[in-house]
Amino acid sequence: MPLKAFRGPKVWLWRWRRNPLKRRADVAEAWVLLGAWLLTVLAGVLAGLVAARSVEDGLARERADWRPAVARVVGRAPGNTPLHGHASAGERVWAKVRWTVADGSAHTGQVRVQSGSKAGTPVTVWTDPQGHLVNRPTSASAAAFRGALIGCLVGVSAAAVPFVGGLAARGRLERRRMDAWDTEWARLGPQWGRMV
Repeated sequence: MPLKAFRGPKVWLWRWRRNPLKRRADVAEAWVLLGAWLLTVLAGVLAGLVAARSVEDGLARERADWRPAVARVVGRAPGNTPLHGHASAGERVWAKVRWTVADGSAHTGQVRVQSGSKAGTPVTVWTDPQGHLVNRPTSASAAAFRGALIGCLVGVSAAAVPFVGGLAARGRLERRRMDAWDTEWARLGPQWGRMV
């Protein structure tokens, strides 16, 4: 396992200060780190904002386009009739329903209804502009939350790419610097023994 170079106390922006001992590798590392941090922040923020805006716009279009329609159960819904004459509030089953859209065309589909619903029972369904069944559109507050959550996830994922690339580049520069020090020590180290 290679040893890291001894680092003294942290000095702010030391790589850009004038120093006769500063090597080209130090300057290269400084620019690599600065570029990696800038790309990390920019990529994360921009990708997160774009993703959040895209999700919120898509959900807003759904709220604007999707409409409720009244559908009627085609046949008796499957399920047993409850013993006490009323169904439990959470017991819902799939049943075939029929509805008509604004252009007058009739559509059929499967939705969840109360167990034991009779034929002709009205059920509210949501449809897209073509009359196909869709889920209830997301509310504005839920859309904002979903957009923020997806934006954060996409932002962190996008920021990870330049961050990891910067770490890899810095590690490579560190290895090269250590190899250069080893080469210099191999050349100059034996001379120290003769001076004593």
